[in-house]
Amino acid sequence: MHLRDLTRYLTELSENNNRPWFVMNKPRYDILREEFLELVTQVIAELGKFDAQVKFCNPKKAMFRINRDVRFAHDKSPYKTHFSAAIAPNDMRRPSMAGGPTWYFQISPDGILGIGAGEYIPPPHRLKALRNHMVNDAAGFKKALNNKALKARYGSITEEHKLQRPPKGFDPEHEHIEFIKLKSFFVYQEVKLPLNKPEELLPMIAGAFKDAWPLVQWMRTAPVEGEEDAA
Repeated sequence: MHLRDLTRYLTELSENNNRPWFVMNKPRYDILREEFLELVTQVIAELGKFDAQVKFCNPKKAMFRINRDVRFAHDKSPYKTHFSAAIAPNDMRRPSMAGGPTWYFQISPDGILGIGAGEYIPPPHRLKALRNHMVNDAAGFKKALNNKALKARYGSITEEHKLQRPPKGFDPEHEHIEFIKLKSFFVYQEVKLPLNKPEELLPMIAGAFKDAWPLVQWMRTAPVEGEEDAA
């Protein structure tokens, strides 16, 4: 896609975040949106080579709308200033009810590509399931975290949301207690966009997702509520 055109558009939008400007520049937006749709389609195809659960996801459902939900926001700017997409099984872009890992990427006006995977603030039942899974499969979790490619790319799980004390019912001395304190289980990286070589964008995203695959696989093995009782 035309990355320079996209970042220029997003920069101008951030400086003129209002409906009149957006309407006047709607033809630009439509072209860039179509190009981004094609990129998301290609990303899903690349993901499908190792993650069969997202192979047939609908790219249109994976894309986030540019309109912001400002009902409860202090900032009333009507539009987002980045293009983004989240890919998850069954087209559950934000699986807030069922939970489960999601593949996410975004392009920002400053020429930065954000890439991540995992579960961002999962619902309570899913959060509990992941914490229990760290206890019951401590070795498997450790193996996923220590995967050479994942560590080289992301370092570790982000600590954006973390409790000061261990959650109730968990051993404060457990080897993974610092991870059990987390309320999100997500790996994330920001890199510069290949503005002069847009053909490198797709392999860049696909490669980052492939490196996060061990953690996503481990997360998917966390038993959902009721499965353990039925076993």
